[in-house]
Amino acid sequence: MADKPLTARGAATRQRILDVATQEFAEHGIAGARVERIVSAARTNKAQLYGYFGSKEGLFDAIFFGSLERIMTVVPIDATDLADWAVRLYDEYLRRPDLIRLATWARLERRPAGHLVDDADRLDDAKLRAIAEAQAAGLIRSGDPFDLMAMVIAMSMAWSPVSNVYAATEQEPEHVHEQRRALLRESVRRVVTPD
Repeated sequence: MADKPLTARGAATRQRILDVATQEFAEHGIAGARVERIVSAARTNKAQLYGYFGSKEGLFDAIFFGSLERIMTVVPIDATDLADWAVRLYDEYLRRPDLIRLATWARLERRPAGHLVDDADRLDDAKLRAIAEAQAAGLIRSGDPFDLMAMVIAMSMAWSPVSNVYAATEQEPEHVHEQRRALLRESVRRVVTPD
C-alpha cells in the first residue's frame, strides 16, 4: 500500500489514523498505545494501519518525525533573537501539548540517554549553524552551539506538559501567559547575551 499513490479516500484514512494515533501515543506512550483503539477511532482496520505504516512502531515513528518537522516549520529558529524563539516554542507547546508529550515518550521508552534521535535523523544542523553564525557575529555568548540550543529549549519547556513543577494550558488567562512570556524572554536574553 505504501508504494502505490494514495487515492483521496486512502489519504483520508491514512490521515485519520495519524490524527487518532497522535492522541493515543501522546496519552499512553508507545508501550501503552493500543492498535485496537486507534483503528476503532479512525474507522479503519489493522490491515490498513499495517499497510500504511508497517507496525505500531512504524506508526509512532511517522508521527514522531512529523512532529519534529512541524516544530521546525512552525517555530523556525532566529539565532539573533533566541529569547523570541523560546517564547514561540512556549506558545507552540500550549497549542500542541501532544507534540512535547510524544518527544517525552520517545525519551522515556526509546532513548533514555544521548540525542533523542539517531544522527541521521537529526534536524538541528541548520539551528546549530545559525547559532554559530550569531556567535561569530558577537550577538550571543560563546559556548557549544548545541548546549546553548538545549538550554533555550529547556527554558521554553518550563511550563510545558512535561514540567516537573507546573503544566500550563491554553485555557489559563492571557495575562498569566504574558507574564510567563516576559519572564522567559528576559531570562533567555540574560543567558545568551555575551559577557
